[in-house]
Amino acid sequence: MNTTLRTDITVAQICEGFVYNELEGKGLFGLAGKLTIQPEYQRNYIYAKENKEIAVIESILKGYPLGLIYFNTVIGDGTKRFEVLDGQQRITSIGRFLTGKFAIQDANGMQQYFSGLAKELQDKILNTVLLIYECEGEEAEIKEWFKTINIAGIPLNQQEIYNAVYCGEFVTKAKEEFSNSRNANVQKWRAYVKGDVYRQAFLAAALTWISSAKGMSVEHYMSAHRHDKSIDELKTYFCSVIDWIDSVFTDVESEMCGLEWNRLYEIYHTTAYNPQEVHKKVQELYADSYVKSRKGIFEYVLGGCVDTKLLEVRVFDDAVKKIVYKQQMVKAKADGKSNCPLCSLGNDNNNRKIWDLKDMDADHVTAWSKGGTTDIRNCQMLCKTHNRAKGNR
Repeated sequence: MNTTLRTDITVAQICEGFVYNELEGKGLFGLAGKLTIQPEYQRNYIYAKENKEIAVIESILKGYPLGLIYFNTVIGDGTKRFEVLDGQQRITSIGRFLTGKFAIQDANGMQQYFSGLAKELQDKILNTVLLIYECEGEEAEIKEWFKTINIAGIPLNQQEIYNAVYCGEFVTKAKEEFSNSRNANVQKWRAYVKGDVYRQAFLAAALTWISSAKGMSVEHYMSAHRHDKSIDELKTYFCSVIDWIDSVFTDVESEMCGLEWNRLYEIYHTTAYNPQEVHKKVQELYADSYVKSRKGIFEYVLGGCVDTKLLEVRVFDDAVKKIVYKQQMVKAKADGKSNCPLCSLGNDNNNRKIWDLKDMDADHVTAWSKGGTTDIRNCQMLCKTHNRAKGNR
């Protein structure tokens, strides 16, 4: 890859013809139309959300260096054009300020847009020279370089890297749907998918879900569909999972966010549920003080209320275990039997075996799922083998 350092390009030149798309939340063009600020492989503009765009302008006014910026040189139709390889967050911040998208605070604590700044301050910004490397190379070289540079201080996450490596028609369409903060469905998705639309959380979830359903990796799926002009399959599967959740659970709880809904969909979406009965059971479990893991409630209910391990039902504390162990030891010595109640009923060598406390587990005499409480009156100590065998009975 060949690089050329440019020290003759000013802010005014970079921002000539600057266009910012409010709907998609990204800077589009600059340098009098010769610069694509956010090519397909770039992540969305996040400096506004991260409260960094004001710092960019303040750095210029204080004469601080903004760091190197990298352009990828693109030759087409005999015309030399550029794409921002690294620096689009800084360039977009500057362009947004110059076009009145946000204000900074002056020395008197007053909010000032670019148009309201003193002439000398406007000129200082416009005449600031940016240090820019023009890079030329094969696509693979450019993408590899893009993955390694991290000048802005906000590392790329895995999905942003995938978007860069597999950029094309498919990624462009997918970002328009899943990385668009103006999409009316985002609010609905946030109930079930954890993360930030600007950092590709919903796109990452959609790709993870569909690729998992097809038994392949996200990389394999994105590579296979890189030049597809339609994202119908991706969108349909994602929406099918979301709609299925809504159809089964009538209430949205905070613990539903971030669950493996694609896995639960694959297992249970062919099972019929009565939403009112599901609602009633979920509320019962939310009100149960013995349930420690509320996140496990939803899979527990979907699975027919069988696997209590999902709920992490509150266990007996060490003090209770020691008291019950001592009581069972007294009885075992008096009866000449094992201190494990179930071993004492058998006819094998364990009939009279005395177990150490460390080799026993506390067990609900009446299972929690059948109404048994987690208190000393419903506790018995069983050898580990019998406790595992007893399960939820």
